[in-house]
Amino acid sequence: MFTNFVILSALLTNLCFVFYGGCATNWFSSNQKEPQKTTDSMDAEFDRLRRRMVNVQLRGRDIRDTRVLEAMGKVPRHEFVPADLKSFAYNDGALPLKMGQTISQPYIVAYMTQLLELEGTERVLEIGTGSGYQAAVLAEIVPEVYTIEILPDLGEQAAMVLKRLGYENIRFHIGDGYAGWPEHAPFDRIIVTAAPRKIPQPLIDQLKEGGLIVCPVGRPDQDLIVLEKGKDGVTRRSTIPVRFVPMTGKAQE
Repeated sequence: MFTNFVILSALLTNLCFVFYGGCATNWFSSNQKEPQKTTDSMDAEFDRLRRRMVNVQLRGRDIRDTRVLEAMGKVPRHEFVPADLKSFAYNDGALPLKMGQTISQPYIVAYMTQLLELEGTERVLEIGTGSGYQAAVLAEIVPEVYTIEILPDLGEQAAMVLKRLGYENIRFHIGDGYAGWPEHAPFDRIIVTAAPRKIPQPLIDQLKEGGLIVCPVGRPDQDLIVLEKGKDGVTRRSTIPVRFVPMTGKAQE
């Protein structure tokens, strides 16, 4: 009788391993997923990370423009990065997008926006929509943003995100930013988020007198240039070394 009991117990144990890959208790615990964060808790965490980004990466350096700081504190950067990179959205660095493009480091976005010297009334042209993040920051400050992207898939994706987030003061165009957007010129400010060898003349032509262009220039070494258009022509000054993706299209000729 005892022998039969031992044999029966051994059979039951073997069945446990056949069906569960281990005993029932271990199988149950190993297949339980960690509790998922709620949407509210994720939003709260992103808000915390965004505040930290503004205080440490921007205020902690040389970003002093209150309009820029407020805009950077409002725009949900995590909405503009690939899903698998959302947890890195507020890190101090650039992140990859599809088709070899990038979303710039938060500090660079803030620095370039600060260089535009926006007062809140300007019409701004952006060359290189990319993820749409820079356009969103601009749209928090000025009433009209015009943005051009040469890659259709990237531009359409950015437009979808910006519209979903409720930005109604941004106009989109798919095309070569080298030519600007003459139908809506002149512009008070122009910002370029890809690097040409020199600032395209059509962009200078479409800039208002007294206006500014902020643009990375050079191959392979680049400098961030501020061009000001005055009555007697244009003046240029170099600010900091940068590294942007090259401007494509006619700028490559």
